[in-house]
Amino acid sequence: MKIVYFYQYFSTPKGSWGTRVYEFTKNWVDKGHEVTVISSIYSKSDLKASSFTEDQNIDGINVKVVNITIDNKQSFVKRVYSFIAYSLISVYYALILKCDVVVASSGPITTGVPGIIAKVFKNRKFVFEVRDLWPEGAIELGIINNKRIKNIAYKFEELCYKKSDLIVALSPGMKSNIENRFPEMKVISVTNSANIELFSSPKEKLSFEELNNKKFAIYTGNIGLVNNSELLCKAALRLFEINRRDIKIVFIGDGQLKEGLKEKYNHVDNLFFLDLMPKNDLVNYVKNAMVSLVPLANTPMLATSSPNKLFESMAASVPVINTTNGWIKDMLDKTNSGFTVSPVDENELVRKLIFLADNEKVSTQMGENGYNYAVKAFDKDILSDKMLNNIEKIVYA
Repeated sequence: MKIVYFYQYFSTPKGSWGTRVYEFTKNWVDKGHEVTVISSIYSKSDLKASSFTEDQNIDGINVKVVNITIDNKQSFVKRVYSFIAYSLISVYYALILKCDVVVASSGPITTGVPGIIAKVFKNRKFVFEVRDLWPEGAIELGIINNKRIKNIAYKFEELCYKKSDLIVALSPGMKSNIENRFPEMKVISVTNSANIELFSSPKEKLSFEELNNKKFAIYTGNIGLVNNSELLCKAALRLFEINRRDIKIVFIGDGQLKEGLKEKYNHVDNLFFLDLMPKNDLVNYVKNAMVSLVPLANTPMLATSSPNKLFESMAASVPVINTTNGWIKDMLDKTNSGFTVSPVDENELVRKLIFLADNEKVSTQMGENGYNYAVKAFDKDILSDKMLNNIEKIVYA
């Protein structure tokens, strides 16, 4: 097959971002398919370009790089502009590239535009990949308040679903949500994946000396409101106050709240903020952690999310503490690979951190449970094959 994949955040393991699309499309290329990815430049990825549009070949994947930068620190207006600009340029590729199927990966949901264009004007098969439920999530977080804009957003979401031949939801919660609203659509769940080989490599000494041979909880990713970042800082402060400074909390990443939180909690000596690092370097920090933190704000839509850090932690045999009451909680309970705590009460998080620090055998067993489940359910090759097999069904139907 010839596959065109519209995804605005493409990155390889040399970058500091999720590598799902890289891993999946590399797998598809290895199986003999021709894949072209249309991507802009995300600040956390490793993509670079010297001209406005540039053709690159990355491990057999044809990557058309649109030299528009996206950064979580940008203003809302600037980010919306980058989404629209990328979408319009992608429409051009949707019209000129020969292919059997287009995959449009949302968010932002504007990536659905080239997918719809390819479907309507070029009669291509259209796969809509849903990474988050938009606009519902944006409405819950107060990003979209205007009633008219809400209605337009819901109509466009419906159009993306109804024009697609297949919807790929990144979590069971998203799948259920879409099926309940659009029962006539074909929807499958393909979560983010665990690179078992990469994250099960042997532990090595950490480059940040202060964490070597220490018990620390790790958070990796964006540092912002959606990610409930201050909850972790409050937990570090509480540990500091009760003289459990032997338990460290470590942020690795960037985001709008990072500098403010660093300044506000600069006296808390068991709290560390490290900069973004390539995934290849990040692996060792995750493996050396006592527990991985997956905090999100308390909204129903965020409870359907599929965060990369969850799967990476399980692949690294590290237990997880989560703050949502959706499918992640159910999975952690089922596999006994972590805990779910309140998204607003740092004291509950502190109690779980102390428990894991003081019960190393339990912590180790939880990590092993998570790893064993990840091998069966979240391995990148299993999930990329699942998505590919379902794409083949609609193309060859």
